[in-house]
Amino acid sequence: MAGRPTKDTPSRVDPRTGRPLPEGIRWRADRQRYQIRVVGPSVEGGAAERSRTFLTLAEAKRELAKMVAGRNPNGSMTLDQWYDKYWPAIESSIRPATARSYGVAWRLRVKPSLGRHRLDEITSPMIESAMVAWSGGASAKNDALAVLSRLLDGARRSRFIDYNPAREVKRPSMRESISPVSRALTLEQISTLLDLIPDGVYRRYFAALVYTGMRAGEATALRVGDVDFGRGVIRVSRSLSPGMRGELIEQSPKSHKSRDVPLIDALRPYAEAAAHGKRGSDLLFDGPDGGRLTNHNARRAVNWEELREAIGRPDLRIHDLRHTFATILFDAGATAPDVQATLGHSSLQVTERYSRAREGVAIRAGAALNDALKRADESNAKTPDHEPEMAQRRTRRTLNGTLMAQPHRRPRGMSR
Repeated sequence: MAGRPTKDTPSRVDPRTGRPLPEGIRWRADRQRYQIRVVGPSVEGGAAERSRTFLTLAEAKRELAKMVAGRNPNGSMTLDQWYDKYWPAIESSIRPATARSYGVAWRLRVKPSLGRHRLDEITSPMIESAMVAWSGGASAKNDALAVLSRLLDGARRSRFIDYNPAREVKRPSMRESISPVSRALTLEQISTLLDLIPDGVYRRYFAALVYTGMRAGEATALRVGDVDFGRGVIRVSRSLSPGMRGELIEQSPKSHKSRDVPLIDALRPYAEAAAHGKRGSDLLFDGPDGGRLTNHNARRAVNWEELREAIGRPDLRIHDLRHTFATILFDAGATAPDVQATLGHSSLQVTERYSRAREGVAIRAGAALNDALKRADESNAKTPDHEPEMAQRRTRRTLNGTLMAQPHRRPRGMSR
């Protein structure tokens, strides 16, 4: 009767040495290879057993040793249990506003879909399937994916799991236009927007947003002493953002670096009126009663919904005023590094999204081709009738030379 293989069973003996094979390794005579069995996460979740074969016993031993070393009893901890242990470490390393967003993302999205699963059974396909059911737009789903990735990164560093499957998941693309230029206001819309806001603290605040490109929290945190009226410069070195309980917390700007923004002539009257009679330590843009302005009370005070309908932009967000300033800077001829420094962007790649440099590329390319073809036709028309074949060869050489061999030459009529 067949029973459990013993050390003398052919599959448990190394045919090359005649010695018993180590526990967990057997000989496959049909394949002439050594075989081990590996237990790992399945696509649907849970564990699945797979076999692997090797030409040499040494290779099989090494792989078996890695598999045994990778077994960690903490890998059976659920994501929910790990969150309870590790969340304080995450919360202490991020801004309060970010912690609040992550907390909402965990409660509403990650915990209901993945919280009950063990750390070592969570896979990339499982996360992707969960994302389909997550509520909210791309921004909300990105927050959920971010907090999940931080949790799994911590588990990986603790050697509970071998890798972070969340890093293999593609982030949802933002619902807004790919180019923020399309969200910018025109100069006429800017003028109409400010005219519709009653004269006073709120008009000054919105003028500062659109004429400096500051984030709302940065403008709220400005103090009178941050404005150098003589040099025409505003120093941005702090920001106000809501904490876990909605309280305003003063901290460094998003980039963690101070920067200067211009005090342009269009903004100067508003800034001077806001600073009148105040000390250097006072808030520059405060509320009617001296309190701190926030996005919420400013929107409510100016009837934001009616205001954006009036200028024909029902989708306008306050953050789009920052997009507007960046676009205007590029249109005025500012260089990408200057725009990056003024806005406090982390990279030029982010800044260049505001440039219109490629908007007319089709027109410019068409003009180049039309000009080349026209010159080729003119050259052909001047050729005598008895040289048609030679003219065709010259035409081809001229055209190829114009479009391919000399890309650095700019056709007539094109501007830089």
